[in-house]
Amino acid sequence: MRVKICGITKLEQGQAIANMGATALGFICFPKSPRYITPENIRNIVDKLPKNIDKIGVFVNPEIDLLSEIIINTKLNGIQLHGDESPEFCNQLRQSIPNNIEIIKGLRIKSRLDLTRANIYKNYIDTLLLDAYHPDQFGGTGKTLNWKILDEFYPTFPWLLAGGLTPENVTEAIQKFILVSQAKIKFNHNFCGIDLSSGVETTPGDKNLVKVKKLFDSLAKLKIEEK
Repeated sequence: MRVKICGITKLEQGQAIANMGATALGFICFPKSPRYITPENIRNIVDKLPKNIDKIGVFVNPEIDLLSEIIINTKLNGIQLHGDESPEFCNQLRQSIPNNIEIIKGLRIKSRLDLTRANIYKNYIDTLLLDAYHPDQFGGTGKTLNWKILDEFYPTFPWLLAGGLTPENVTEAIQKFILVSQAKIKFNHNFCGIDLSSGVETTPGDKNLVKVKKLFDSLAKLKIEEK
């Protein structure tokens, strides 16, 4: 299962979280965010992280040329779009960056109607991310997504769950998207992992390593098998 910890701003915390078992770290490239980190500082951290961990830049309504420049300069291997980017924008972006760069599209979900937008992105992105809706903020709010509206959500490509996840509620959330068969626990609904930020922080951008450890202790109890 993918475990992405977003809003990394400090090298030592990024390294510690990677060593605990995170499969991806997210860096906020949106200047208005309290978790914003400059491209130069991203590069300094990325250079000192394990090679096998995904390094994802999070952008909000970016210009493609600027985004492409940041990706090259920082050595990020993934892009998360967390604004109002259209499928057409995602398609243009795909044509402008190397094929090995993952594109994640974040959608802020308020109702089941919002979920109908998911599959229109399927030909232009690699992974979907579902976050809680907030009228004024693009993410990292700590607000929990209403998991009940995902009961009949069957996207045609992998997706990550975000929105108010914490070490205390993460197993309850994941259990809604797993299938128990012949005493084995596997993923269902094309669910592939989780994304946390505020749920493992002391303050925005300052990760609480005690909370992060508690998160991985909780996940270890699930003993999920990949499909």
